[in-house]
Amino acid sequence: MMDVRQLNVLLAVAEHQSFSAAAQALHTVQSNVSAHISRLEQEAGATLIDRARRCLTPEGQVVADRARRIQVELQAISDDLASMRANLSGTVTVGVIGTTARWIAPLVLDEVGRLHPGLDVVILDATTTSLVPLLVQNRLDLAVVNLPVEDPDIETDELFSEDRVVIAPADHELARRDRIDLVELAQHEILLPPRGTAFRDEVDTDARRVRVELRTKAEIDGLRLLASLAFAGFAPALLPASATHGSSPQGWRSVKVDRLSPRLVGLARNRRTMPAAPPRTVADAIRRIVRRESANQPHILSVEALSPQLVVKGPSGRHARTPWKARGRGPSGP
Repeated sequence: MMDVRQLNVLLAVAEHQSFSAAAQALHTVQSNVSAHISRLEQEAGATLIDRARRCLTPEGQVVADRARRIQVELQAISDDLASMRANLSGTVTVGVIGTTARWIAPLVLDEVGRLHPGLDVVILDATTTSLVPLLVQNRLDLAVVNLPVEDPDIETDELFSEDRVVIAPADHELARRDRIDLVELAQHEILLPPRGTAFRDEVDTDARRVRVELRTKAEIDGLRLLASLAFAGFAPALLPASATHGSSPQGWRSVKVDRLSPRLVGLARNRRTMPAAPPRTVADAIRRIVRRESANQPHILSVEALSPQLVVKGPSGRHARTPWKARGRGPSGP
């Protein structure tokens, strides 16, 4: 029978791409690594490591995916038992999209550190496109992402909705408005993300609906860089409202754009593993912070204020509104 040690060795070889590097990471010798892999391949009845290319074979990838889930579940057992002894500890790795990370990350680190000093939170700032595969591979416990997420292995829970706004300097024509229609906005040159990004594609879809095409002063890949260039005076920019939270220089205005659909942001996890106590605790902290802070942020609505029309469904037709801790285990198999 396969054992956990053999699976851990397989994952180490996959990560470090050589037997010697895996041995060093596991604080053992290369001959032990080779022996574990050989026994695992005999028990599996398949070659799991392509020695020439130093990578997993298709069969090896299947075993590695299962092994990562086993690692997560074993750690969850330990974490759950510790939490029952009122000794919540461990490490929770959370991915967060950049525009949300800039205001939510300090608050999450502060609140979790204050309430649960034995719990460490590691935050990865990345795009939704980068975060989802890490969730599927169980390299992240949670992720704050753009919705919808079109992956059957991912379960999502809405956090907030945010308007798309134009930021403009006080002396610009746009700054004299409290809101502007999408058709009127098309008369101005603005900074936008490039075509092919989720944000731009959603905006272009809305623009086609009203039969206009937005005029770009420049296309910038990265919403935070986009905001920085706008604040540096290069041109007005179209951004999600959270990108301007707490950073707008004096004299700049955020102008809501009518007939642009809001952006939905949610909390995501791998639906094939049962979340342990530490990730559930951090998820609860994120929800509390969003509820509390959204009341002070213009153009942002927490999940409690979302209308039924904003429910987003993934490919399975299911989209969660109820926090994970209140639901049953759900699917944990393949």
